[in-house]
Amino acid sequence: MARKSIREEDLVDLHGKVVLVTGGNTGIGYTTIQMLVRKGAKVYMGARNSARAAEAIERLKVENMGDGSVHWLELDLSDPRLASKAAKEFLERENRLDILINNAGLQSNVHPFKLTADGLLDIMVINHISPFVLTEALLPLMKRTAAQPGSDVRIVNVTSYRHTDTAPETLATKDSLNLNLGNSMTGKVNTYGHTKLANILHIKALQTQLDAEGVRITCLAPHPGIIDTQGVQRALEAAPLSWFLTRVVKPLFFKSSRHGAMPVAFAAAGPEVVGPQHERYKGAYLTPMDVIATPSKSAQDPRLQKELYETTERIVRELGL
Repeated sequence: MARKSIREEDLVDLHGKVVLVTGGNTGIGYTTIQMLVRKGAKVYMGARNSARAAEAIERLKVENMGDGSVHWLELDLSDPRLASKAAKEFLERENRLDILINNAGLQSNVHPFKLTADGLLDIMVINHISPFVLTEALLPLMKRTAAQPGSDVRIVNVTSYRHTDTAPETLATKDSLNLNLGNSMTGKVNTYGHTKLANILHIKALQTQLDAEGVRITCLAPHPGIIDTQGVQRALEAAPLSWFLTRVVKPLFFKSSRHGAMPVAFAAAGPEVVGPQHERYKGAYLTPMDVIATPSKSAQDPRLQKELYETTERIVRELGL
């Protein structure tokens, strides 16, 4: 039976567990860290800016971290090489990793998307390729952790319902990953949705591989709902009819960061995921309130899952990683 609500106190005990959350100094990532550290976890906050990370960690201390701990990991997803560097630093510092949450991402309300110096679309780099590099680099450690008695290892890609805005015919080429649907608001939202589709396809392809290897790691792709983030606030303020959007539309339809963090925290530490229904959660797409949902037809396509994985691997090799 699906939950009617998710409560922080329902999460499993995380004492002795090590967690990495990307983009953890604000919004959903920050609140997710807050919940997990209160359950006793040692959490790494992946963030670019040391000052902002330090400020966020101090704020967590003031707001009560329980007996968990939070540590900054320098992580910049704008270049896959920097993601690889962050993974190497993590591996030097830790001998286990129980939960990886790929939360950080570029939204649809930023500058017009552009190609990087490597000829890759910046939003696809930040939302998929760099998280892919980070995950692959940390996967051997997670496999070793999963082999320990009583382990509960999870990989979480935070996605969005906007993944339904795109239906690619193929993901077998670099150009198909670089899909840019234009600089109009609709075009940017659809391009963003393309990267969020990649998050689900990545999770499903990874779960298939791990299952074939007999590795007990659970991969999940929750979407947090329509959340009032700092990016959303900036976009609404810059839009036509900003007063109406910020004063009327936002209170009616946009939820708090805490509301958005709940399905992410559940994916990371919900008890049902390791309970009798464990098989149902493997490779699952979760909507808010722990509903295992059916994603788009494209997200379910094994061919697209395989193409995305292989194309991303090829791109990463070309970068020398």
